[in-house]
Amino acid sequence: MHGPHDAVLRAPPSGHAGRADPPSWYVAGRDHVWLPYAQMKTAAAPLPVVATQGSRLRLAEGRELVDGVASWWTACHGYNHPHIAISVARQLEALPHVMLGGLVHEQAARLAARLAALLPGDLGRVFFSDSGSVAVEVAMKMAVQYWINHGFRGRTKFVAFRGGYHGDTTATMAVCDPDDGMHRLFKGLLPEHVITDLPRDEETTAALDGLLAGRADEIAGILVEPLVQGAGGMLFHDAAVLQRLRVLADRHETLLIFDEVFTGFGRTGAMFACEGAGVVPDIVTLGKALSGGTLPLAATIASEKIFAAFWSDDPMHALMHGPTFMGNALGCAAANASLDLFEREPRLDQVKAIAARLADGLASCRGLPHVVDVRVRGAIGVVELDAIDIPALKARFVEEGVYVRPFGRIVYLTPAFTIGEEDLARLTGAIVRVLSET
Repeated sequence: MHGPHDAVLRAPPSGHAGRADPPSWYVAGRDHVWLPYAQMKTAAAPLPVVATQGSRLRLAEGRELVDGVASWWTACHGYNHPHIAISVARQLEALPHVMLGGLVHEQAARLAARLAALLPGDLGRVFFSDSGSVAVEVAMKMAVQYWINHGFRGRTKFVAFRGGYHGDTTATMAVCDPDDGMHRLFKGLLPEHVITDLPRDEETTAALDGLLAGRADEIAGILVEPLVQGAGGMLFHDAAVLQRLRVLADRHETLLIFDEVFTGFGRTGAMFACEGAGVVPDIVTLGKALSGGTLPLAATIASEKIFAAFWSDDPMHALMHGPTFMGNALGCAAANASLDLFEREPRLDQVKAIAARLADGLASCRGLPHVVDVRVRGAIGVVELDAIDIPALKARFVEEGVYVRPFGRIVYLTPAFTIGEEDLARLTGAIVRVLSET
């Protein structure tokens, strides 16, 4: 489970850690940076990071933390992998960016062809963007225009699922869980879609079947995070759920969209969750680990059936969307280098090993007070509690020398696939110790 770049960062001089003043850049900027998902008045001060390596974060004061969340699940190869760094540096010297409006460059062309070859079925038409939220929004726009181009203007609603999260832009907020999700404050601004239960059994499958039958003329597509609903609480479901969705989408002649921004690139154990489930959607979205956690990049990949609806002599049938930095050459170079690593290094075997060690390391949490569930899938380990003091837990984890970021009612790990056994044991051990105190 070790990679060639897993060397531990050099320790600071003895007695220095924890005693240095904050760096000048931190002092100058701390009252101006607006942090994500944080109540700025009461949130703990952010930790100043000055270097990364493998699965480690170096703080300005000299301490090192083992990163248990890989920067929101993106750094699948660990930080500072030399192959990605060299690839980006070479691209920076040759061509950092040209717009894809009327132009194209090698890195985008190569990456599109490689993604098409990796994904199942005929998912082969790649539209690049800058973030997962935008990739999902593009998928929604594709689905609605697919029907418009076929002469159906009323199919503008989406079926999405309780526990789901698809992004923070206006369109994607509208397909997140409206009750338990973080965007319930915006009710009234957001268009209303159909949020229902995943078809986990006969009852919920029949309910969804009836819903689609009754509203087929207004539904553009079904949108789901396959196998794991990530930011909604790391909620798992099995392949049978996705197989039922494929059957229902075909039965009611609607589109099936898989949001693989979180699950793509090995996180659940297969390269893509759709591949692991044996289901081919009509559209799939990718992001996060696409560039190996180095640069913003996302993609929306459509099947030939979807693309055919836009192939026309009518200019109004074109997809009128174009992020300025879509297909950015540096991001695409990083993504191509990341795919090289999946080909050359045993990433999926590493995920399998991580899954076993997460299951073993977190097993003793099951007997602790307040623990509701412990679950593992691929390189995702989750401890769910009945209540949680997030600020206190965050502080305790830092004291233990790890960076773990609980949310909702869960403490979770999504480490780099290259994490060493000792660092992974340090993460799971810290969770067991800290939760044993609560």
